[in-house]
Amino acid sequence: MANQIPFDDQINHGAAITDLNLTLIESHLAETRSALLSESTDLPFSDLCRQMNIIEGPDEYLKSKNAGLLFFNEHPEWLFRGARIDVVEFEEDTGDRFTEKTFTGPVQQQIRSALTNLKNNVITESVRKVPGQAEAIRFFNYPYEAVEEAVVNALRNRSYQSETPVEVRIFPSRIEIISYPGPLPPLNKDNLNNEHVTARRYRNRRIGDFLKELHLTEGRGTGFPKIKRAMKENGSPEPVFETDDDRNYFMTILAAHPDVGVSEQVSEQVIRILEFCRTERKKQEILNYLNLSPAYRNYKRHILPLLQNGLLAFTIPDKPKSRSQKYKITESGLTALKHSGSTGKNDDTDAGTITHGRKNL
Repeated sequence: MANQIPFDDQINHGAAITDLNLTLIESHLAETRSALLSESTDLPFSDLCRQMNIIEGPDEYLKSKNAGLLFFNEHPEWLFRGARIDVVEFEEDTGDRFTEKTFTGPVQQQIRSALTNLKNNVITESVRKVPGQAEAIRFFNYPYEAVEEAVVNALRNRSYQSETPVEVRIFPSRIEIISYPGPLPPLNKDNLNNEHVTARRYRNRRIGDFLKELHLTEGRGTGFPKIKRAMKENGSPEPVFETDDDRNYFMTILAAHPDVGVSEQVSEQVIRILEFCRTERKKQEILNYLNLSPAYRNYKRHILPLLQNGLLAFTIPDKPKSRSQKYKITESGLTALKHSGSTGKNDDTDAGTITHGRKNL
């Protein structure tokens, strides 16, 4: 019978009703404006949990359900080792340099904390001026609505029996959101990217119900079209959904907006570097030109952002650490120079500072 009951609706024999946190429960009831909130102060704790359907069993053997523990225990990762989100930000597509942040706690807290981090530190808005048009075009490197939906779907449809966390990988040109295992039939690697995708089987219905109450998901199989719509409205490439033959994983790939890095405003410092790199230059040559030491912090501050934004490119892309590596201006870099009104001459003017998105270029 246990095999026929979804994992999130099964009782957990390794946890007691006391592992459920009343404060978290009351916070959920308040946020969802449940009528149970007014009764919670008078109801015995076990009766409150029964009404929420997060415990089961006779009075002498009351046990918490997995869904209840995932939402109303402060540290569900103690019971479900993979119940966390890892956000990994790579400085280059090769993945040699990266920073990592881990988000734990109740599922709803994981989602909100990870999304806040992505919104504040990854998602940026750009402005591009169009010749002959009064209004500039505004767009994001990644539309928040698409990122939100992809992250929530990963948490909703992952297996909490797996010790592998949900992973959000951030590269200079894309974001990958990966969860395990893959989608349930009839979805497979051949039909995931069809124009119309219909998903009517869900791995965690109870988790989905809680997320729906919190307005974090609609729970009607609208995830795919919502992500596609958000990307299209932002002018971004279509999202890509991926799994393998055995449905071992599910990955959503969101490509950065193609015009990221082409801004209405470009700092004098950026203009100087881009003009200097019309001729292929080594890292040391660029830093010397800026009168800076060869310290990595100077490379990270002045050259790496231009590489990540697609304004500069490697001359040897498959060997980023090659001693012969040089940097050259890209088509996007040339377009940025054109919008900046650059005369095409190198000069030694002091660098000004104009903000692009949240990154100080």
